[in-house]
Amino acid sequence: MDLWLEQLLIDSRSPLFDAARVKAFGITPLNEYAPIFRSIYPNCSQFNQQTLKLPADKFALNLWTLWLPLAMLIATWRKSQSRPLIQGILAGQGTGKSTLASILILILGEMGYRTCSLSLDDLYKTYASRLILKQQDPRLIWRGPPGTHDLDLGVNVLDALHQPNSDAVIELPRFDKAAYNGAGERGIPEAVSRADIILFEGWFVGVRPIDPGVFDTAAPPIITDSDRQFARDMNAKLADYLPLWERLDRLILLYPLDYRWSLQWRQQAEHQAKSLGKSGMSDSEIVQFVNYFWQSLHPELFIKPSLSVDLVIEIMSNRSWGKIY
Repeated sequence: MDLWLEQLLIDSRSPLFDAARVKAFGITPLNEYAPIFRSIYPNCSQFNQQTLKLPADKFALNLWTLWLPLAMLIATWRKSQSRPLIQGILAGQGTGKSTLASILILILGEMGYRTCSLSLDDLYKTYASRLILKQQDPRLIWRGPPGTHDLDLGVNVLDALHQPNSDAVIELPRFDKAAYNGAGERGIPEAVSRADIILFEGWFVGVRPIDPGVFDTAAPPIITDSDRQFARDMNAKLADYLPLWERLDRLILLYPLDYRWSLQWRQQAEHQAKSLGKSGMSDSEIVQFVNYFWQSLHPELFIKPSLSVDLVIEIMSNRSWGKIY
């Protein structure tokens, strides 16, 4: 192992030793934590080289200060119950929830836990159903807001995954976002069995209805009377999602200190896609797209630490992590 990496393991100035993080993660003594890091690092490093492609030192620091202690905390939560753990991850656009799920699956697998992920996006209604939905409510111009998901499918899948000691093969729905020129359609499901931990992530996982009166003075882009009515209607539809949220055992929030950064992050992602020769939206289309989701569920109102969550991870403007509590 490189000398700089060995120094990381013993450096008491490492962010790992921040008192708030130690308390939030329930970190074990260093002489127990460091061997776990050493044992999982080779395979995790290989995954980084093939998939994440972060600089080696940045990857190691992320693994040391966040990903591994978070995985260990989730494993502790799993040990505290007799059935598989359904771990919710609530995070807005661009916060890295999919990347987090991927690396947690790898780390938890290295620790001996069979782990799978399910996205709220995987629960979209079929293309045909969404066409009918759009005819009924022309405001649903994009998939994503409350009402565009198959909630019965979600409940049935999570219930099947939640069963203790079951050897049944369960088909996890997967959504193909490229189908129908980007409108998307159900893809080929993934067969899993006996998952110990299920990571269920999405941009409004766990979010509950709020007092509709708050929309009278909501922040932009909720501006016009029609904007406010749309926001109220989407808020009301959240009640339909409560049976799905009841299946969650724990909930983690990735919390940008300024929700408006997600517009910048989306623009960066689209620009990068175009630089690689892929299709992408123009900056004006991105603004329209992001504003649409802010109008449906405004992050300032819905995605905040006052929610009933087990852990908050603050996200900074450069997508690094701030406070964890």
